[in-house]
This record gives sequence, structure tokens and C-alpha cells, in this order.
Amino acid sequence: MRELAGKVAVITGGASGMGRAFADRFAAERMRLVLADVEVPALDRAVDELRDAGAAVIGVPTDVARLEDVRALADRTKREFGGVHVVCNNAGVGGGSVIESSIEAWEWVLGVNLWGVIHGCHVFLPELLAQDEGHIVNTASLAGLHGAAGLGVYCTGKFAVVGLSESLHLELVARESNVGVSVLCPGFVQTRIFESHRNMPDHVRAAETPSAEVIDAQRAVIGMGLPTSVVADAVVEAVRDQRFFVLPHPRAARQMTEQRLTWMEGGDAPSVDVTALFRP
Repeated sequence: MRELAGKVAVITGGASGMGRAFADRFAAERMRLVLADVEVPALDRAVDELRDAGAAVIGVPTDVARLEDVRALADRTKREFGGVHVVCNNAGVGGGSVIESSIEAWEWVLGVNLWGVIHGCHVFLPELLAQDEGHIVNTASLAGLHGAAGLGVYCTGKFAVVGLSESLHLELVARESNVGVSVLCPGFVQTRIFESHRNMPDHVRAAETPSAEVIDAQRAVIGMGLPTSVVADAVVEAVRDQRFFVLPHPRAARQMTEQRLTWMEGGDAPSVDVTALFRP
């Protein structure tokens, strides 16, 4: 997909964070945009701002954990723009400890982070395959390459997204398809991922809500991460170059992979250089 101008990109979680940065970057390539998000006021603002900047864009309120919502997103995209070429399964929320998390939290996090990606692939892949053109970008994380104490729920979903994406890539290669797939595995990026409780359903909020102190600490950590624009640039390059792994923090990714191999061969469990999670 060397030529992006005039093509259609669907971005879930498109109202803020990395998704919004993808939208800005794709708009600069003169793509037509469909933003999907569960936060309607933020979605409306993003669409208005992009239109004011000259982009052809619509917003579709979407809960990616609901298959019927993703089907409605695809239908609206087809009606508005006639087709789709790039699908960014990007919507995501944070998740905590394997030991301490409620089952309601597990279901919510995996509903968005894993089933949202499954739904996006299931719904949009048939059209991409039929036209033999397009690209899917699945947002995982370095937490999909390396476990982390206290983030086991999040890691579970992201590991699954990496496995799904690798398997899809191999299937597409076996078909000799021109449809590509990338998996995005960043470290810390300047988003609101650790404020995901703002979108918690009431039944999940009743089971667990992080303390204000925890939220403030997480916000401070994320504030030291990469700008979302840097990640968006890497995603556009990956779509153009048909690159599978998108690694905005390559040093951390390599370190994690090497330490995992050492662990598999009987060495010590990995101990990541945390500074590598903040900068390339």
C-alpha cells in the first residue's frame, strides 16, 4: 500500500491517544477517515477538529467489545466511503493484577483489548481479501512480548493480540495475498491508558476502581513516554512497507526477547531496564 491518498482508514479508539495521532497522520496523507470510539463527546471533538483542518472524516460511536457495533461500523464505512483499505484495531484499556483483579475487570479488559481486535479482523478482513488490497494494524504492546507483575490482565490480552497477528500474517502469506498486517508493540506512550476507568461500565466500577494515588503515579509515568506522533509515523511507514512488527521502543523489545530466550534455556527470569520503555 504505497499510495495512501484517497484510501479509507478505519481507526478504533480514534478519539484520543494513539488513535487520534493515527488520524492526524493519515489525514496528512489525504486519506479518508472513519473514527470509532466509545467516548462520544471526545469523538465529536476529534471529527470537528479534523474537518476544520480539511480532512474527509466521520465518527461512529462504537464499543468494539460488541460484535454488532463493529458490524455497524463497517456498514457505515461502506455507505459513506464505499470501502475500506486500512483498519487500525487500536481501542484499548488498562488492566491490572492476575491475583487481585475481579472477574468483571477481566471480562471488560479482554472484551476491549482482545475481542475488539478479533471483531475488527473478523468483520473487515472479508472485504480486504475480496479486493486483494489493504492493511490491518493491531495494537498490542511490549506487554505482549513480556509479562509484568501487576499488569497480568493487560498482558494476557496483548500476548493474544501478538499471537493472533502472527498467525494472520502467516495465513496471508500462505494465500499469497496482497493484504498486509502489522502488530504495534510500543512501550510507554503519552496516552490516557492508565485512566481507562473513565470508561468502565458501572458493574466493573462497582467491583474495582483504582485509587487516586495510583492514577496520579501512572499518569506521571506515562507523561515521560514517547509522543503519540512518533508512533503514528511508525505505523504509516509499516503500512507502506508491509512491515509486520512496529516497535517504537526497539531497544526494550530486543532486550525482552533476548532475556526470554535466556529464561527458556534455564537462566534467570527477565529483569527489564525500565528506562528502555520510555525512549527508542
